[in-house]
Amino acid sequence: MPELADQAVLRTLADLVAINSVNPNYEGGVPEAEIADYIEAFFVERRIETWRQPVYPERPNVIARVPGRDRQRRVIFEAHMDTVSTSGMTIPPWTAEIRDGCLFGRGACDTKAGLAAMMHALASLADAGQTPPCDIWLAATIDEEFSYRGVLALCEDLQADAAIIAEPTNLQAVIASKGLVRWKIETRGRAAHSAKPHLGNNAIEQMAEVILALQADTRRLSEQKHPLLGPATCNVGIIEGGQQINVVPAHCTIEIDRRILPGETTESVLQHYQELLDRLATDASVDARMHPPMLTDLPLETSEQSAAARLIQTILAGMQLDAHLIGVPFCSDASKLGARGIPSLILGPGSIDQAHGAVEFVDCQQVLQAAEIYRRFMLEFPSSSPDSSGG
Repeated sequence: MPELADQAVLRTLADLVAINSVNPNYEGGVPEAEIADYIEAFFVERRIETWRQPVYPERPNVIARVPGRDRQRRVIFEAHMDTVSTSGMTIPPWTAEIRDGCLFGRGACDTKAGLAAMMHALASLADAGQTPPCDIWLAATIDEEFSYRGVLALCEDLQADAAIIAEPTNLQAVIASKGLVRWKIETRGRAAHSAKPHLGNNAIEQMAEVILALQADTRRLSEQKHPLLGPATCNVGIIEGGQQINVVPAHCTIEIDRRILPGETTESVLQHYQELLDRLATDASVDARMHPPMLTDLPLETSEQSAAARLIQTILAGMQLDAHLIGVPFCSDASKLGARGIPSLILGPGSIDQAHGAVEFVDCQQVLQAAEIYRRFMLEFPSSSPDSSGG
């Protein structure tokens, strides 16, 4: 194994897992201040330039930098510090137990494993006195699990030539991911006594018409498929309506999660559904109104011909790992960097199937391999070809 394959990476991962960094918007959540302190101290101890980027009180991004030979070029390595809630976990969330070659605990997979690997990859350059071809930044960001405020702050006025974002991909290189739009639809009726329902207007029955129309509309999404991502999807995840059983309901709401493909926009998607509701208002006398979106995210599509994509394939093939470029359906911080015109890849240890789970874990061998992948990318980007197009 390469020089990074030692227990130091796993010790750092265990330390990170032991720190509660559940996003403060979730049950049991806290500001990311403690884990930010740990990461900052890690780099300060190694005399690596480090600074904080304030985002919210006690919730800073932490950025470390190793200068390169060409100070005009920059590569970003990014991983988020926050996790989802520990609710429903069936293992101790903050005890980083290693067994059967895996490390267990909340955040072990998503995405403290990738963060620990990036930290040691960057530290290895300073330890060995190696100067990379261009500046290397490691950005540990807040709030990925709620509203992406950390990476959005990072992206303000940011320029870079490539970025790697740590998410659990089983060490496969991701160049495409779906975006999303989440919003509410409300139907409005008129309350009445349930003994005389004809005097009212049932908002739940109206919503049934809306849901049937959405169901029929969703079938058309399978007609267009992205080569790496497949079709767009639409899911009604929450429905609420009615006051009590003997009252005709005057209000009903649903919450929709629509995953969007490269080429689609939030505006075009919402316009389509508004037109669907407009047709229902005419055809079925449905009074349905769209609320502004609660959360949006852009899709990611990085050119497979970009210097970043070609280099990562070379590195993976050289390590006898799967070098195919893939797409994933989940969202991440990568799309915000991609929207800045930065050719961005998603790659990290672990499987998305273990992220957010009741039993979260990561394969320790993949963590060590990730550190070596990141290290090689830091030392070899840009590739021998001058082309760095993509995004």
